[in-house]
Amino acid sequence: MLVRVGAEDHAAFQELYRLTAAKLFGITLRICGNREAAEDVLHEGYFVVWRRAGAWEPRGSSPITWLAMIARNRAIDWQRAQDRRRADPLEDASDIAELAPNAEARLLAAIEHQTLLDCISELSTQSQSAILSAFYDGLTYVEVADRAGVPLGTAKSWVRRGLQQLKTCMEIRSATMRSQP
Repeated sequence: MLVRVGAEDHAAFQELYRLTAAKLFGITLRICGNREAAEDVLHEGYFVVWRRAGAWEPRGSSPITWLAMIARNRAIDWQRAQDRRRADPLEDASDIAELAPNAEARLLAAIEHQTLLDCISELSTQSQSAILSAFYDGLTYVEVADRAGVPLGTAKSWVRRGLQQLKTCMEIRSATMRSQP
């Protein structure tokens, strides 16, 4: 059915909605905690499904997993936006502290940045390119795959493996730095 929705089949979209709306509404309601917000988020989620159904890979995740991920991500984005909006009135704000980081914080940030660059340089060319495209250029996995001329699953694997290698490298280097006097 998602393949048909990807081909802009309105009847398939209606049927998809009928079959999945209750489950996806449960996800958005649990995260939003507010019925009206959950309905709005679910509406936005189905809009995303309509636009991106053509990118869904039948060999990848199951359709309901893919749909649930979209609903969950939209609800989390909504929740984060609500958290940012909850601010104290300006009159209740405390004095602003010095915003410039101190020398120690700048040094630690520079060391961490250099460590990250060193770890990225140890990745395969494919993982480097995929990670930099996704996280620095802001490309979606589909766009990363298109740019590299590979299947979507391959691009996702490059990113997933590369991130795991980065995590391991950063942990090892961080532990090494902590153990040095």
